[in-house]
Amino acid sequence: MNRKYELVYVVSPDATDDQVTDLHTQVEAIVQRMGGQIEKTENWGRRRLAYEIGRHKEGTYVLELINGSGELMKEIDRRLKVSDLVIRQLVVRVDEVQEVVERTRSKRSESSRRRRIARGLPPDRQPGEGQRGDSDDDRDDRFDLSDL
Repeated sequence: MNRKYELVYVVSPDATDDQVTDLHTQVEAIVQRMGGQIEKTENWGRRRLAYEIGRHKEGTYVLELINGSGELMKEIDRRLKVSDLVIRQLVVRVDEVQEVVERTRSKRSESSRRRRIARGLPPDRQPGEGQRGDSDDDRDDRFDLSDL
């Protein structure tokens, strides 16, 4: 069963750009061999770490969005753990989060429709109604500086 995962790994600051590219190539080869697909790769570049890991204070961050199986992600995680270049890695299943967001959004819209019907309004918002809290003027009267 194919699922969507985010893989973020931090490469040692001692690594060259070629080594980071080689590491990505290795991950790509594993994904292709095990029937997955890399949707997107972002090299965030060299950044300061939130906390010191070992003797490292900086690292090169790489994000990869991967469609594949759990076995594929276990293999990638295992390979990255034994790599000397990788300081940290994290694999997160994203499709589960998206399902929760969609489910919450549908519950909210359904309850909103029920409330609107109970008040005698059409179930969906009409053009020009706007969101709650929207106002036509940009001025906020609570902070009127002309009184000072």
